[in-house]
Amino acid sequence: MRIPGRPAALLASAAALAALCGCTVQPAGADGKRGLPVQVELPGSPGPGTARSSPVPGVTRTAPAAPPSAAPAVPAPPVLWSRGDTGPAVRELQARLRQVAWLAVGPTGSYDGPTERAVKGFQGKRGLPRTGATDSVTWQRLVAITRPPGRGELYPGAARPAAAADPRCLTGRVLCISKTSRTLRWMVDGRTLSTMAVRFGAQYTPTREGVFTVYWKSRHHVSTLYHSPMPYAMFFSGGQAVHYSYDFAARGYAGGSHGCVNVRDETAIARLFAQVRIGDKVVVSW
Repeated sequence: MRIPGRPAALLASAAALAALCGCTVQPAGADGKRGLPVQVELPGSPGPGTARSSPVPGVTRTAPAAPPSAAPAVPAPPVLWSRGDTGPAVRELQARLRQVAWLAVGPTGSYDGPTERAVKGFQGKRGLPRTGATDSVTWQRLVAITRPPGRGELYPGAARPAAAADPRCLTGRVLCISKTSRTLRWMVDGRTLSTMAVRFGAQYTPTREGVFTVYWKSRHHVSTLYHSPMPYAMFFSGGQAVHYSYDFAARGYAGGSHGCVNVRDETAIARLFAQVRIGDKVVVSW
């Protein structure tokens, strides 16, 4: 038995369901044949895209969009100079750091502790990584706010050329120290291996002159009399020694020692300390 109007009702229900689910229903043709298959866009799908197969017959689904690729990592800028380096470029770096008040000492040409600390301070102030090494970005920032240093800035008056070696320095292993040029030469059999600027005792605590020998070395020495640090100390006459001086590195020739021979280049004296032996000669002269 046929119920009048049932096919129409069924069709209306199917159309309503299709609209609710996002389906597109193709009506039958004039010849009564079925139209194209139903296309379903599932709720929450990203929209039209590349079609992919579906286990439901007559249903097409769109593939989700591919996630964006991760951005490539930015490489670190190359390091130009770091602690232990020496040369004219390091001297220029130090002169420029002095121009912006990040380095108190005169240029030495050696990338030492004070230079490393000055670079760290400069980097931190400008939001750069505080590595203490001068990379290309740090150098560009420094050059942008400074001027090319003149010879007077690169070689200040206190850094005098080394005086001619005292004749007593021409044989054996000798720390040849000149009060005239304020320099120390490290000499072996008349050949100068290294030279560094030095500072001497003040008026009432002068550095003794004469020929001595190194009788004691103390890497981390602290003065028992003045309670001040004396790193890389090489004692040659009583309590007088050649050693690194933080005050000399900070204030230059504005100060003086209590009789010791102060060195302000930490890298240079560390290297010297490793080479000097107990019994090596020390000559202090004008």
